[in-house]
Amino acid sequence: MKTRKFLSVAFLALVFGATSFAQKSVMVGGAEMFPNKNIVENAINSKDHTTLVAAVKAADLVETLQGKGPFTVFAPTNAAFDKLPEGTVETLLMPENKKMLQTILTYHVVAGKMNASDIAMAIKKGNGKATMKTVSGGTLTAWMKGKKLYITDEKGGMSMVTIADVNQSNGVIHVVDAVLLPKN
Repeated sequence: MKTRKFLSVAFLALVFGATSFAQKSVMVGGAEMFPNKNIVENAINSKDHTTLVAAVKAADLVETLQGKGPFTVFAPTNAAFDKLPEGTVETLLMPENKKMLQTILTYHVVAGKMNASDIAMAIKKGNGKATMKTVSGGTLTAWMKGKKLYITDEKGGMSMVTIADVNQSNGVIHVVDAVLLPKN
């Protein structure tokens, strides 16, 4: 009886150990992103996402992005924010522009977890394009050029996914090289 119980516990440890081992961490902005941490817990450690984290805090979206989800987040880097016209980020971070900032940030979020392979499958089904509804109510269009995944916003702006499939406990992050902007 003791041997059987020991073997059962050992088997469960092996199965659960293999499951957590299968979800590997990814390096983003010089920091390890752990699949067992949520979107905010991981993002705050990325030196490439300090502007995004500041914006999420200013927009009071921390609690939302720590929620159960799942979420698919297209996360612009600091360099992506730097491409915006001078003064744009500073203006957006002002308290009186909180609603606009919330709209822009939630435009980067799609409800549900969509890994790159899910997006690629949707692109294939859509004959080269896949439309995704954002949490802000807008749409993003995904497409591929070779093996590279691109996202086009409603204004025609284009962003390339530079790091895909950064799994989180409440979804997935895809790092992008440009800020996506809604129509209004």
